[in-house]
Amino acid sequence: MFEEKLDALSQITAEHMAMPFPPSFRGLDIAGQDMVLLDADAYGYASGVLKGPLDGQRRAGLMRLTAVFEKVLPAIDDVYAARYYKHVRDMAVLTAEVETLRDK
Repeated sequence: MFEEKLDALSQITAEHMAMPFPPSFRGLDIAGQDMVLLDADAYGYASGVLKGPLDGQRRAGLMRLTAVFEKVLPAIDDVYAARYYKHVRDMAVLTAEVETLRDK
């Protein structure tokens, strides 16, 4: 199960890198969250987990990050940006799943 999830994370991360960032979201804040940083943080955690386990501080940051999407996603009214950030959320959730499975 762990290896399958790790492979899926590798795939979703590659897909994310192939998706263009929504240009109108540069410099945009939604619900107090800078959208460029949200994207960068999610990718940073994913690539970190692909390399190995996170330390306690980064693991806590990942858990906080996944919660941010619950506030941000409903406020996105641009169709492409909503699809893009749902993909980013899915990547962050899968990252958290992989990290949790690593402990077992």
